[in-house]
Amino acid sequence: MHNALTNREFAVATSIIYQYWYAQLCDTYIENSKSLIQSGTTQEQESATSTLYTALEGALKLIHPFMPFLTEELWQRLPRRPGDDTPSITIASYPQFAEDLSDPAAEEAYDLILDVSKSIRSLTAEYNIRENAQIYVQLQTQTALRTLEAETQSLRSLSGKAVAATDSGSTITILSATDAQPTGCVAQSVSALATVLMYVKGKIDLEAEIDKAKTRLQAASMGVKKQRGILEGMEGKEGIRENVKEEERRKLEDGEAEVGILRGVVERFEALRLE
Repeated sequence: MHNALTNREFAVATSIIYQYWYAQLCDTYIENSKSLIQSGTTQEQESATSTLYTALEGALKLIHPFMPFLTEELWQRLPRRPGDDTPSITIASYPQFAEDLSDPAAEEAYDLILDVSKSIRSLTAEYNIRENAQIYVQLQTQTALRTLEAETQSLRSLSGKAVAATDSGSTITILSATDAQPTGCVAQSVSALATVLMYVKGKIDLEAEIDKAKTRLQAASMGVKKQRGILEGMEGKEGIRENVKEEERRKLEDGEAEVGILRGVVERFEALRLE
């Protein structure tokens, strides 16, 4: 944000703050904090409320240069913390990046939770499962496994109404890489690290889903072939940064993982048809 403003890249700056407000604050943190504030322990409630206040206050300051009048109105309605007697957002200090608060490992872990929750919402919407969803998440590394086991409640709160309520019969089961995948499920690859499965036996039209899965498998296979061509084209070329090559390799790994998952889906659907 600071770099964009310093370089007078205002379109970039507005895109950054929009993504923060919409995707990170409203769609993610506020949704995640609801269950903690409503049913968490006293310590969890206090922590979630304090963090939410900090996030809202910082978000108002970030967007103030672009929306001065609206942010001033909202700032005046936001209670001040003890000892803070700043009379107006116009003279409040602008947020600064704090290196000591940067935690790449925590960011990576939370990104995994977000990506898995998006896949769960995608599956429940695609197959019109509105309640009693039975979800399985299989992780390929011990780090990813520990992350999801520790944050199952956050995952549940971010994954939509079909799995949000524990008393509705919905479940989220975390599986390791060596655990057998349950039968009767559809699967969606999150990345090379994670796969989301949802039990659908008896709830869907098998023939239609087999055709759909085969179409997706064909498209994913073509994507892998294209990605391999991109990487082969990079070999021997000078001036291509290593981080760019690494990103393209990651895309290939994710694509290959998706192909493997979709092949498994087709096989499981065809096995269900024979049961």
